[in-house]
Amino acid sequence: MSDEPPKLDQPVRVPGLESPAPRATMPLAQTETMGARTGVTEGAPIRGTITLADGAQPSGSVLFLIARIAGQPGPPLAVKRLPVGPFPLAFEIGPQDRMIQGRPWVGPIALSARVDADGDPLTRGASDVTADLATPVEPGAEGVKLRLGQ
Repeated sequence: MSDEPPKLDQPVRVPGLESPAPRATMPLAQTETMGARTGVTEGAPIRGTITLADGAQPSGSVLFLIARIAGQPGPPLAVKRLPVGPFPLAFEIGPQDRMIQGRPWVGPIALSARVDADGDPLTRGASDVTADLATPVEPGAEGVKLRLGQ
């Protein structure tokens, strides 16, 4: 007696398994609820300059440039770690700087910058100089200006 099943002349067909099931895909993000344009996942980088306000004294060696989708809670869309100065300091932040790959690079995007005294992005010190962009911008914006102050 053999442990092998008998050989069949034809393949066995199981109802419902004749063809592979279609692959399900999950959306990268709910862009409708993010206030962003639907279907856009990649936009151009945002470019500009960071300057110091009169009398601002940055104490620290790390500048964090942070991009968030305006009005959306949660982790930042992108973060870039830059050296402090010399000022004015040209910057570019875009899809290559995303915190979570696959997250759409869509707007409106709120930008902020902070010279961090201890180099830890999770802490904020009283001596950290900061800048917040007054109006969010769209991907591809050029000539954006952030002014660091107390």
